[in-house]
Amino acid sequence: MLQIGDKVVYPMHGAGEITGIEEYDVMGQGKMRPYYVLKMPIGDMKIMLPADNIDSVGLRQVSPPEMRSKIEAVLRDAPVKAVGSWNKRFHANLDRLKTGDILEVAAVARNLALQGLEKKISSGEQRLLDTAKQILLSEMIFVLDSTPESAEAWLEKMLLR
Repeated sequence: MLQIGDKVVYPMHGAGEITGIEEYDVMGQGKMRPYYVLKMPIGDMKIMLPADNIDSVGLRQVSPPEMRSKIEAVLRDAPVKAVGSWNKRFHANLDRLKTGDILEVAAVARNLALQGLEKKISSGEQRLLDTAKQILLSEMIFVLDSTPESAEAWLEKMLLR
């Protein structure tokens, strides 16, 4: 059972802290359901997740600080050469982001950032890069135990080699 103060990752949205557990009657059915309230460190966003649905959405604990070296290794690795149409690449990268795995997210951010340095990427791939960076950044704030600004500086330094 998750508790207030736990730091978790919600795939495709990023990392946040559970700041409350509230009960709501959804669609006026007269049946109260508990919801976790997540406060996201970027964008001052609040997300509410049904407590009985967290396993199916892939909610997981934030990576421990020891993951930093593995994440940095992925970001430093050579990019995987993009193959196929931009549409095929887009969906392959989107599927990787949906896993919620921080190393997959880091690989997508690395590949798209480096691809964008070589040649212009499509607007869809640019949005995907922005999403990958935001997801990665939100979790790295907790992994690095830092401010959003210093975590962003760390990420930009890692991606710009």
